[in-house]
Amino acid sequence: MAVPASTRIAIIGAGPAGLTCARILQRNGLTATVYDRDSGPGTRDQGGTLDLHENDGQIALREAGLLDAFLAACRPEGQEMRQLAAADGDVLFHHMPGQGELFKPEIDRGRLRDLLLGSLEPGTVQWGRRLTAIDGPATGPRRLRFADDTTAEADLLIGADGAWSTVRRAVSAAVPRYSGVSFLEAWFHDVDNIHPDIAALVGRGSAAAADGERGLFAQRNSGDHIRVYIIQRVPRDWITDLGLTLQDTDAIRTHLLDRFRHWSPRLRRLITDNDGPYVHRPIHALPVPHTWEHDPTITLLGDAAHLMPPLGAGVNLAMLDAGELALALARNDSVGAAVRAYESTMLPRSHAMQEALDHGAEELLSAELPDFALATP
Repeated sequence: MAVPASTRIAIIGAGPAGLTCARILQRNGLTATVYDRDSGPGTRDQGGTLDLHENDGQIALREAGLLDAFLAACRPEGQEMRQLAAADGDVLFHHMPGQGELFKPEIDRGRLRDLLLGSLEPGTVQWGRRLTAIDGPATGPRRLRFADDTTAEADLLIGADGAWSTVRRAVSAAVPRYSGVSFLEAWFHDVDNIHPDIAALVGRGSAAAADGERGLFAQRNSGDHIRVYIIQRVPRDWITDLGLTLQDTDAIRTHLLDRFRHWSPRLRRLITDNDGPYVHRPIHALPVPHTWEHDPTITLLGDAAHLMPPLGAGVNLAMLDAGELALALARNDSVGAAVRAYESTMLPRSHAMQEALDHGAEELLSAELPDFALATP
């Protein structure tokens, strides 16, 4: 027995989690409206490539009826991984996916989003709707106020609005904390033609190197692109502390080359040869564990609920959250019961993962081989 079909469900955020939740709700006879602050689906770059795991992200896609479409669009070869020595660029570990290996194939964020958007009923997503306030009692309904001076009412408000969630503030005072580790992101375009040495270094998947204080992570995207993350343990505002802005690409490169001066010249080309300009991504995480008092009209999923360092769990847990919440609403006769059932599973799981990845940003700088590289068959 599902919640009444007339239940007004509002999802804030048209990322993978919010769209997955809306899709699975629609497949189970329920409706939801997704509100997103962007003016449209092509407003900004959706980020890099994602590996969707068989035991979480792909489970959600199966419930969404999109697993076959995902498997047709994904890149199994993206599961290749190389760990390189910082000093000389030698390969320390190399995983090549086997024939038919589909444990965690890659797909670009933008392509995944398009797949999900294309599966929804027309009008499900309302663009240009930035949530600014939430009114109304915990017994509902909740009144949503948007930056364009419009309002909407919801019997259930789902926060799928990421690290700096507006919805989270309605149920939790927790604020993401800076991990001490920051990424600078840059691109190589048309890499096989223009940068064949970089293409050979990275392979068809990803390549990483670190020395304990700094690291490089390069990852093949579709369209003959490679995205590079320059990883450092630095103050959050290190660029402005240097008197620079992100537009000062040459000056930032000069600083980075000094920071990486003992590294292999081959690896340093990931700094010198990329197309720029840089994108700054300081790594934040929510306090461990993050929880809140049950509210029968508001709940959270994904980074809004359990923001963690980017170690491969984020989008997979977010999509699993989305699927479980949608199914709870399809299998319980009241919103409050559905939210409680969902949170009784999601919160313990996310707490365990938060604890496992607490201070995990440090692992991005570790010169040690990852545990899976040392495991024996």
